[in-house]
Amino acid sequence: MHLICSDLEGVFIPEIWINVAEKTGIAELRFTTRDIPDYDVLMRRRLAILKENGLKIGDIQAVIATMDPLPGAVGFLDWVRRTTQIIVVSDTFVQFAAPMMAKLGWPTLLCHRLQIAADGSVTDYLLRQKDAKRHTVEALASLNYATIGIGDSYNDIAMLKAADTGILFRPPDNVVAEYPDLPVTRTYEELRSRVEGALLKDEG
Repeated sequence: MHLICSDLEGVFIPEIWINVAEKTGIAELRFTTRDIPDYDVLMRRRLAILKENGLKIGDIQAVIATMDPLPGAVGFLDWVRRTTQIIVVSDTFVQFAAPMMAKLGWPTLLCHRLQIAADGSVTDYLLRQKDAKRHTVEALASLNYATIGIGDSYNDIAMLKAADTGILFRPPDNVVAEYPDLPVTRTYEELRSRVEGALLKDEG
């Protein structure tokens, strides 16, 4: 049996931090793991920006409440769940993800958690596990599941390479150039075709 492990932001929903950047006018918050491979460097800078600008968890959640899934995402997820099973494995946080999970039909989500002070300030981030995406795929493989990985950014690469089949979805050009061995899809139709091909190949 197959299990799909997919990233969340950039695959099924817009990038949360980019939306926060647009709402607040803080351009530096537009940087994501598409731009900065080191997740800790990226998050430490984000936390510093929030503190410098007095932004709290409620401010970010207010932005998230205005967001919707990417067009076609819900239909793709509905197809996946009729065909096999999917786990969304994300470097987002529980405090961010819940409203979006409702809009996506509550897929299973594995993610991290923010540390929030009594006044709503975001003081730290708590990883569920370092390199959690790769470890998730490896754990499923230890249970004799075949895995298909889907992602778009630098922090997805270890997961995609650990999976039996790894697929890039709408990645930036710099990621495509650095990882030419990974197939690239740009639409949900292309993604579905790649997933179907992987399912048929392994069944055969």
